[in-house]
Amino acid sequence: MTPAATQIADYTKTEFTAETREGHTVSHDIYHRGSGTPVVLIQELPGIGQETLALADSLVDAGHEVVMPHLFGPIGKISIGGNLARVMCMRKEFRLMASHASSPVSDWLRLLCREVRDSRSVDGVGVIGMCLTGNFAMTLISDDSVLAAVASQPAMPFFKQGALHMSPEEIADSRRALDTKGPMRVLRFEDDPLSTVEKSECIHRTFNDDGHERVKEIVIPGKGHSVLTLDFIDETGHPTRRALDNVLTYFATNLGVAAN
Repeated sequence: MTPAATQIADYTKTEFTAETREGHTVSHDIYHRGSGTPVVLIQELPGIGQETLALADSLVDAGHEVVMPHLFGPIGKISIGGNLARVMCMRKEFRLMASHASSPVSDWLRLLCREVRDSRSVDGVGVIGMCLTGNFAMTLISDDSVLAAVASQPAMPFFKQGALHMSPEEIADSRRALDTKGPMRVLRFEDDPLSTVEKSECIHRTFNDDGHERVKEIVIPGKGHSVLTLDFIDETGHPTRRALDNVLTYFATNLGVAAN
């Protein structure tokens, strides 16, 4: 039987406040656990449920400090419909339907990554974004505070799968960064209805168009969505387990942590 995940009461809680590009002051609680090179784990739409806490345990076990911003919704359980309503109301932070522009909260996340890097005196951090936050990982890799980024089932903009939730300037910045840092990871199920083949083709067209691999995509067979959390199967040899192992090795290489 899979052991229970470490609960949020065992994390250290702080608060981080910063401004978005539009001048809005944004504050969120941050939960920290573990030691080693930090990984900023950005919650997906269902929330910080037990599966996300289990992913955090895997990162801690691999030698990382998990830095987990709480952006919306309850902690310890999931609430897809409730969280969607919350995010739709957070207009100063999220623009779920926007194409060719990232959400303002990406500015806040960038400043969080810089604060974590500087306060821990490390060269840089890793980032994992999932579902509606998956695209943020592709934006954040452009910053010099981020050395490795994973976009798991990137879905935004939800109703424009042939577009990215990034401005042309952000795309250009990320391309340049990936030329130096090496390819980031994108994870998705083959038949994901939210992060579709069309989205995959858009990502490759945007980043891998000239034969230089800036994005390495890992495709899991079947119909699922949350590769590392809700649809994750912790069994040796299972495609989702292999995907997580790939992520841990990637972080080990780029962040200087010995892989387990």
